[in-house]
Amino acid sequence: MNPTSLAAHEIAKAVSQRKISAVEVATAHLKRMEEVNPKINAVVETCHQQAIADAKSIDNRISKGEKMGAMVGVPLTIKIVTDQQDFVTSFGLRTQEKNKAKVDSPLVQNFKNADAIIIGRTNSPAFATRWFTDNNLYGQTLNPTDKNITPGGSSGGASAAVAAGICPVAHATDIAGSIRYPAYACGVHGLRPSMGRTPFNNPSGKERYIGAQLMAVSGPIARTIKDLQISLQAMSEWTGKDPWQVFHGAKELNFTKKAALSIAPDGLNVCDEVVKELYDAADKLRERGWVVDEVECPPIRKAAEVNAVLWMADMQHGQAKIIETENEPNSKFVFEQMSEITGQIDFQTLMDALQLRLELMRNWDQFFQNYSSLICPVSAQLPFNQQADIASPGSFREVYEAQLTQRALPVINIPSLTIATGFAKGRPIGVQFAGPRFREDIILEAAFDLEKNIPKIEICTPTW
Repeated sequence: MNPTSLAAHEIAKAVSQRKISAVEVATAHLKRMEEVNPKINAVVETCHQQAIADAKSIDNRISKGEKMGAMVGVPLTIKIVTDQQDFVTSFGLRTQEKNKAKVDSPLVQNFKNADAIIIGRTNSPAFATRWFTDNNLYGQTLNPTDKNITPGGSSGGASAAVAAGICPVAHATDIAGSIRYPAYACGVHGLRPSMGRTPFNNPSGKERYIGAQLMAVSGPIARTIKDLQISLQAMSEWTGKDPWQVFHGAKELNFTKKAALSIAPDGLNVCDEVVKELYDAADKLRERGWVVDEVECPPIRKAAEVNAVLWMADMQHGQAKIIETENEPNSKFVFEQMSEITGQIDFQTLMDALQLRLELMRNWDQFFQNYSSLICPVSAQLPFNQQADIASPGSFREVYEAQLTQRALPVINIPSLTIATGFAKGRPIGVQFAGPRFREDIILEAAFDLEKNIPKIEICTPTW
């Protein structure tokens, strides 16, 4: 049994049944990290000693017959933007390379309570602001499927680690696609929950501004849908440490398998390969008993505009000075391009955006009275070449437009999921599911059904 070839749920079952030890699992994944990480730079800090110690403790507790958590023995990684005791929460910034966390964030504690084993911390672009992953502190992350294309961002380290078999599950965050797009780019799956489903609290830093409070969430990246499901359950445990977290104790309600298919939402110019993948996914869902209607979804460009206003209000009023001090050229370029798009955000603009957000959320609530799920593009294009967003102002605008759904859906606070469906022109490809607020169960069910009709994701070993 090769532990690195197993899914997270398979590892948890095997470890709990003592078919394999937690130490064997952790050791195998740490060895895999040593083999492939130097080529892709996905994991920028390792937790080797603590991981082996945790694994030994798990094996000892199992031998005593103790009840174990749902992710017992599962190796995973944490993104460098989240507090983990005794590790630096750096956001890829040299100005924060000494910002060592004194305690775990509640989300990290939830993973530990589930008896998962943290083996490392994954890379992010500076300020976690791009769909590409590099920074002055740790350097560039490469996509294990092809070093010439982006691994995505801002959770590019997480997606690359999962794709390369360093871990079966990785923690990631998303405010404008940072879970869903890296999963798409690396050919794995990623789930962005509704805001309030998983807890957030970074005691090492200041409280967040309103844009991040309303749109930034943590979620899992994995190679199987079942692993997304069990990871979400572990991450979502009630903590009492995040005022935005919503307690979910009730059983999910029944739903009708009726999906809306939106090929080109709000006039998005979608490439032929993505169009074909969307139609194929719809046909495969129909084979599994879904009714799928091709319709136009509610307007999403306005939602994307709200995302830009909320995000840039945070950046302009909270981080502009830090951006200048850090002097990281790529994030500065992105900040400048976004400032040209939004202008300087004043109080009235911010208030208008918040008011519009409520209207948009109501429209989407009504849309989901008729459909339990939406099928739409993850991106309008196949994964971009490395650094495409900073090639020129025009190139930035092309990337920005292609990511319309990534920017829009967080504003209306609906869960969304990228499912990898294969390759096109040698690049990973997939589709996106979205559903009603707090109904992650629906989009997971859709993903389960589609997963039955697509190739299994194989671990990717870099060939360079």
